Amino acid sequence: MAHVTIVGGGPGGYEAALVASRLGAEVTLIERDGIGGSTVLTDCVPSKTLIATSDLLTDVSSSAELGVKVPSSVRADLAVVDARVLSLAQAQSADIAHRLAASDVVMIAGTATIESPGAVVVRTAEGEQRVETDAILIATGAHPRVSPDAQPDGERILTWEQVYGLQELPEHMIVVGSGVTGAEFASAYNGLGAAVTLVSSRDRVLPGEDADASNVIEDVFTRRGMNVMGNSRMASVERTDDGVLVTLTDGRTVSGSHCLLALGSIPNTQGLGLEQLGMVLDDGGFIKVDRVSRTSVRGVYAAGDCTGVLMLASVAAQQGRIAMSHLLGDAVHPLDLAKVSSNVFTSPEIATVGMSQKQVDESDFQIDMAMLPLASNARAKMQGVHDGFVKIFSRRGMGVVVGGVVVGPKASELIHALSIAVSASLTVDQVADAFTVYPSMSGSVAEAARRLHPLV
Repeated sequence: MAHVTIVGGGPGGYEAALVASRLGAEVTLIERDGIGGSTVLTDCVPSKTLIATSDLLTDVSSSAELGVKVPSSVRADLAVVDARVLSLAQAQSADIAHRLAASDVVMIAGTATIESPGAVVVRTAEGEQRVETDAILIATGAHPRVSPDAQPDGERILTWEQVYGLQELPEHMIVVGSGVTGAEFASAYNGLGAAVTLVSSRDRVLPGEDADASNVIEDVFTRRGMNVMGNSRMASVERTDDGVLVTLTDGRTVSGSHCLLALGSIPNTQGLGLEQLGMVLDDGGFIKVDRVSRTSVRGVYAAGDCTGVLMLASVAAQQGRIAMSHLLGDAVHPLDLAKVSSNVFTSPEIATVGMSQKQVDESDFQIDMAMLPLASNARAKMQGVHDGFVKIFSRRGMGVVVGGVVVGPKASELIHALSIAVSASLTVDQVADAFTVYPSMSGSVAEAARRLHPLV
């Protein structure tokens, strides 16, 4: 029986452990901070739980359009919200640990150092232990990037892992960074009722997303009272007597009660002993892997944010599953980033799959595009939804769906039909011919596909 040792208990690690156990391997999983890793304990699960409360308040604030009058004093109790956030994170961690235990995975709480491809040393509260193994999967994740001129103190200057200690809603939250994390938290605190300033070093928020989608989000942010500062780069953040002062590189300053730093992530690859293994890392310290999660060291695989491939929990989990299937001789489908669906949990959400507008514009392929505003959808009208759209890309002449974008409420759910279409190389006619409920938001997906019917 093969023995697999997994370093890191986030999605890349625990999903790999479940697959390896199912395929008959003996599995040891080492995690220093808690089962589920940062995804479950301090990142994805907590942030989306916070966003769920924000989304509810956003819906309540627009309820008058639907004929429902609510008191203007409706507000969130942030101490209760954050207690729920942390409680749910712990519950999810416990659920995952239970699944692992039921699959006979041995879990060790401690910090690992990889001695060789066949041995891992673990420092635990009880002392050191050495784990002999046949193969290793590294799934150690990443942590928030900070700046020497903007040091978090956990009280006023915060990373996204520290915000859940707040007991009161910030009077004025300054979010530095307009990527996915920054935009999500800016949207969340705006929905919770805080004044929000979003400092973006680029000319638009979410510069890595579809431009049409980013424009919708920025328009919504501005309309809801958020101060979006484009082409504004942070120079420093410092504490004041009653808040924070953010200084920009052009000399302007912004005062607020709190500052949330969303400056990107750094891989957790230091201290693992990778240098002595001769493992190849990129300039950012991320582990280089191939499409089946192999590193440059034979017998050692890597998955998740520590690889920097595409920093999504779903991709981490898939990398982990692929690694174990490859290692243990099961059928393997190498990671195909062209079929990955992702979501930005702003309000409204942005979901994407397959080719992006930028890739379409730069491609030699002939691509057709249909874009349909959600405001024309009957269900959207009933629910008071005014912002958002469905966009589909297809190969000209063939009609094969190669990508899509959905902006709107629960876009993360609506994208699944297009994700299946991209994954299975379905045509727009096949998507359009599948029945949708009337009225439904998904009807706009079928209608956009219908508009791309190839003409002979």
